[in-house]
Amino acid sequence: MIVVCPNCQTQYDLEDRLVQEPRFIARCTKCRHLFSAYRPVRVEEIRFLDLAATKRRTDMANIVAVSNQKGGVAKTSTCLNLGFSLAREGKRVLLVDFDVQANLTISLGYKETVSFYEVLSGGAESLEESLVQTKYQNLWLFPSNKNMVLLNKKYFGAPNFEFVLKDRLLPIKERFDYIVIDTPPSIEFLTLNALTTAHQVVIPSQCDYLSTHGIDQILKLIGLIKAKTNPAITAKVLITMFEKENTASKMICAKLNRMYADRTFETIIELDPRVREAQIMGAPVLAYNAQSKAGLQYGQLAKEMIRASDPSQEAARPIAR
Repeated sequence: MIVVCPNCQTQYDLEDRLVQEPRFIARCTKCRHLFSAYRPVRVEEIRFLDLAATKRRTDMANIVAVSNQKGGVAKTSTCLNLGFSLAREGKRVLLVDFDVQANLTISLGYKETVSFYEVLSGGAESLEESLVQTKYQNLWLFPSNKNMVLLNKKYFGAPNFEFVLKDRLLPIKERFDYIVIDTPPSIEFLTLNALTTAHQVVIPSQCDYLSTHGIDQILKLIGLIKAKTNPAITAKVLITMFEKENTASKMICAKLNRMYADRTFETIIELDPRVREAQIMGAPVLAYNAQSKAGLQYGQLAKEMIRASDPSQEAARPIAR
C-alpha cells in the first residue's frame, strides 16, 4: 500500500501485511509530521453490496465523485477548484466533504461545523439545513468534521448501507446543477456511498511512477460498483500536478494517455504553488490569484465537463497538452 505524507508529499510503500487496523497513525521520517493513514480494503473483500438494490437507483446526472485510493494526488484541490469553476460558469454547485480529514471544509475557511454524522445521528435537523452557502456565488458546502470517522464503525456492512448518502441527497439534488463529492483514500463507508451516488468519477492522478497503481485500484472498484449498485457510473482520469519541463513527468503523462486513452480528460492540471497558497488562505485558487495557471486549467476542465454533459453548450477549447 502507498502512504503519502500530506505535509511534504513524501511517499512510502508499505507491505499490506504489516498494517492490521483500517486507520493508523504514521510519522513521516523526512519532516516528522504525524498524520492519519488508512489501510485499503481489497476489492475482493467486499461482499455486502446488494444486487437487488440496483432498482433503487434514479438518474444521478451531474453528481461527480472525486476519488483515488492513492493519497497526495490533488483530490481535495480538484474538488474545490472544479466546483468553484463550475459555479463561475453559472452552475449551482454543492460541494460535499465526505472525508474524515475535512480538508475541503478547512480549505474554504470553515471549522467547527456539523457533518453527515450529525445528520444521521439526529444531531442536526436535516441535510438541507446543514448546508453552508459560501461567500462565492452559486457555491454551497456540505461540511465534514472529525465525527465522520464514526460512520464506518456504525454503518459499514449494514443492509443497503451504500445508499445512505444517495437517499439523503434525493430531496435537495434538484436545487443544484452539480454535486461534487470529495472522498477519502480508502474503500469503506464514505467512498462506497459516494461511488454509489455518483454519475461520474473524476480520478486525479499525478505524474509519478506509482500513479497507475492507484488508478487501477479505483477502476477495479468502480467496475464492481457498476455491476452491483450503480450501472450508469462512468470514470475519467484527470492528470494533475504536471511539470511540463520535467522529462519524467512528460513520460508518465504520455504513458497515462496511452494506457487509458479515451478515459482521460483533455485538460491537464499543471503543478502550481498558488494552489497550496490558496488553500492556506481558505480560498479557491482563482479567487486567490486570477492568473493562476492551475486555476485557469480547472476553469477549462469545468467547461469540458459542461460540454460533455450538454454538447449544445458553448465552451472554450481545453488547454493544449
